[in-house]
Amino acid sequence: MKLNSSMFVFLIITIAILVFCQVHIVANATSSEGQISETWKVQVEGGSYTNVNAAGLKAMLKNKDFLLINVHIPYEGEIEQTDLFIPYSEIEQNLDKLPANKDAKIFLYCRTDRMSRIAASVMVKLGYTNIWHLDSGMIGWEKAGYPLVYKGR
Repeated sequence: MKLNSSMFVFLIITIAILVFCQVHIVANATSSEGQISETWKVQVEGGSYTNVNAAGLKAMLKNKDFLLINVHIPYEGEIEQTDLFIPYSEIEQNLDKLPANKDAKIFLYCRTDRMSRIAASVMVKLGYTNIWHLDSGMIGWEKAGYPLVYKGR
């Protein structure tokens, strides 16, 4: 099959956009609640982290094999099974609370996802290779119908 010049240009532009955006869909699945679980890679300086929607995190919590960290400040609630609270702006000052193994699976979240995106980028820059992030944060979590807990920390 021969490509005409307009198809070739379209193909080149599409590839360039995908490379420029540096976002790749990794997997989609439907949960037992009927929600679609999505994950995708986000490229940042030093590597990448995996973005996950609320349904994806809910599914992962059923067989939890990761450290779940709330990086939001001030405290505005949490997702059940949260292990640590480290302010997004103090990741480097709290390395002693993080696994020494930089391949350990670590999942970050905050209220909207702005602070956790910053924290994820910092952790990747520090050499952590298995960082996961909740897209849309606790707001997306609640929108998907999942509860937050308030422990007054």
